[in-house]
Amino acid sequence: MRGVSMKRFLVGLLTVSMLVLAACGSSSAPGAGSQGSTSTGSSTSGSGAGSGSKVIKIGLIAPLTGNVKTFGESSKKGFELALEQAGYKAGDYTIEFVAGDDKGDSTEGVNLATRFITQDGVKAIIGSVTSGVTIPVSLVANENKIPMITGTATAEGVTVNEDGSRKPFIFRACFIDPFQGQVAAKFALEELGVKTAAVFYDKGNPYTVGLAESFRAEFEAGGGQIVAWESYAEADTDFSAVMTNVAALKPEMLYLPDYYNKVSLLAKAAKEKGLDVPMLGGDGWDSEDLDFGALAGNYFTAHYSADDPSPAVQKFVQEFEAKYGHKPDSFAALTYDATNILLEAIRVANTDDTDAIRQAIQDLKGFQAVGGSISFDEKGNPIKAATILKVNADKTYEFVTTVNP
Repeated sequence: MRGVSMKRFLVGLLTVSMLVLAACGSSSAPGAGSQGSTSTGSSTSGSGAGSGSKVIKIGLIAPLTGNVKTFGESSKKGFELALEQAGYKAGDYTIEFVAGDDKGDSTEGVNLATRFITQDGVKAIIGSVTSGVTIPVSLVANENKIPMITGTATAEGVTVNEDGSRKPFIFRACFIDPFQGQVAAKFALEELGVKTAAVFYDKGNPYTVGLAESFRAEFEAGGGQIVAWESYAEADTDFSAVMTNVAALKPEMLYLPDYYNKVSLLAKAAKEKGLDVPMLGGDGWDSEDLDFGALAGNYFTAHYSADDPSPAVQKFVQEFEAKYGHKPDSFAALTYDATNILLEAIRVANTDDTDAIRQAIQDLKGFQAVGGSISFDEKGNPIKAATILKVNADKTYEFVTTVNP
């Protein structure tokens, strides 16, 4: 998801190298502290361990502050609920955790992962949330042979290297960008009945670039025409001029594959310029901070719907709502799934050997998650369906349909 410049990426990798060289070992001594104590830094830790317990420590990396903090807050809730429901146990092991705030920044994420592994002694990582942070973090985890499952990072480069080779210790609980873009294009052509589209994307964000490119390929293959292909930078906030130019081209729809904060600005600018056409986006729209007024009546691809009548979904929604007082979004659901996948793998492996845990994740077949039945392909991606949701002005989402791979 969130983009990362090459300069920042290289800084992150340099930081990893320096910290790994400086590290003098892992700290894995289990404490008997209560779950959920908060430190004065950017991390939280917890434990259900008693004296003499066999302990595995896991880490959560998420943006708990910054531009996409609602994603991280939801993810942390899903993570904590899964651990609580499991009684902080998996097989013969008690689970301790440490949670860190990457602030939506790749260097922060790399530093956290390095600290978790070399100082805190974690044996597995859940996270991060956005692709721009998760990709460099995945390099740290894979290099150190630490299993890592992201619930929400959809860019292809999360689980594979630039040369296409597999990162064997990296997995995800969400579908990937190409599938999401393909589903959106198919919905636009077949359900919305449009033939022309304008696409806006953040040129420095692998999440938005991936969705935009896959949408364009599928849309054009289906006979559609992209009349405007507009890029912008993460810092851009004024879209008045570009919307004026695009409005003159009279596209039948807009594809906006970015996060809720930027999409809200784009949608308002479009309406101000008279672009009253359907808008379609990706899972980055899924936030309580979305501008529901500007985007009411429009659609986005998602991983699940709280209105899905399936028993697994409704059970999760009820339990989440009972604990937190509101319905869970996709980020909560996916991180809940990712955490439960990890707990199941630890239960099956019943060891703290990280390679055995990795193999147990890869070998999972038909794992029943909130997001559906999950098995992993050869690249560590789940084989699962996508959902189309409609935005309502009353700050709710309406389930439209499910699309299978």
